[in-house]
Amino acid sequence: MFGFLRPSPSGRLSLADAITRAAAGELVLIDVREAGEIRASGKAKGAVALPMATLAMKADPQSPECAAALKSGKPIAIYCASGGRSGMATQALKKMGHAEVHNIGGFGDWVKAGGPVDR
Repeated sequence: MFGFLRPSPSGRLSLADAITRAAAGELVLIDVREAGEIRASGKAKGAVALPMATLAMKADPQSPECAAALKSGKPIAIYCASGGRSGMATQALKKMGHAEVHNIGGFGDWVKAGGPVDR
């Protein structure tokens, strides 16, 4: 339905594919950085801001507070500042039952790869 997300040889979704799929509306981008970090640098265009502190409530499909974008069934790509928090968030979302979740690293990686930014 949403197309196949091609992981890189390392098993990770490549940034080029994430940028293309996000632009086509085929995946949900999640920024797990804090609000101050996002204010300072902007965020990936179209990304849903879900700081780690709210992730358990806002990303759980069983929660009435679940973000609407996460109810779509689309693949999910998560980033943070450097990849650490997004790695933890990826594991948490998988445990919540989200089928396809990818850690795409840090916001700087997104920018270097040419990903569009909302400021």
